Amino acid sequence: MSWHLILFDLDGTLVDSRAGIVHCTHAAFRAQGLPLPEEWRIARVVGLSLELALERLLPDGSEHLVVEVTRAYREAAQAMRARADFEEPLFPGVPSILNELALPDVHLGIATGKNLRGLRNTLDRHGLTHLFSTLQTPDVAPSKPHPAMVERALAECGVERQRTVMVGDSTFDMEMAQNADILAIGVSWGYHSSAELKAAGAAVIIDRPVDLPASLNDLLEKVT
Repeated sequence: MSWHLILFDLDGTLVDSRAGIVHCTHAAFRAQGLPLPEEWRIARVVGLSLELALERLLPDGSEHLVVEVTRAYREAAQAMRARADFEEPLFPGVPSILNELALPDVHLGIATGKNLRGLRNTLDRHGLTHLFSTLQTPDVAPSKPHPAMVERALAECGVERQRTVMVGDSTFDMEMAQNADILAIGVSWGYHSSAELKAAGAAVIIDRPVDLPASLNDLLEKVT
């Protein structure tokens, strides 16, 4: 037996995007003449849809202000990605692990708070697009921790939830998995602590990408 669908979060799980997210958030707040949120506060909301994340950071979360700051963030992100020196590295070992997991009978997928344009940009930049069968973003589903992205991925891939697992770095990922009635693996190198991930429902926590295949096998044995 094997997993039929392995869903991954993106930012903080596969991609080390902290510097870029902080840069764009500060640029967006600065454009509106707002006080800049601390980096730790920004990290706490990574994984949510952009609008929801910014709303939580704003001192006055009025709808108009959320729209304006969101627009400024996206402009800053587009400008950042166009720079010759732009870097958004994968965490060490991620490419080889993804290639190892991409077996003929296993679907890989993404469920992220990043919009589809940004997600495709990141995957294309790293040559990973071909590995994924399903891409779930807030363009087509409510933000985490709502289970809709998982439900859409299950339908697109035609797989059972009992053979589906979520891999992510935030409590939003763990809660989404619980809400969708699938198992979740937490990664300790992202934006939320191992203790928080465990409390939010992670079945297991891993400390390095290289540990993922063995953890997936161990977890599968416990549920079969």
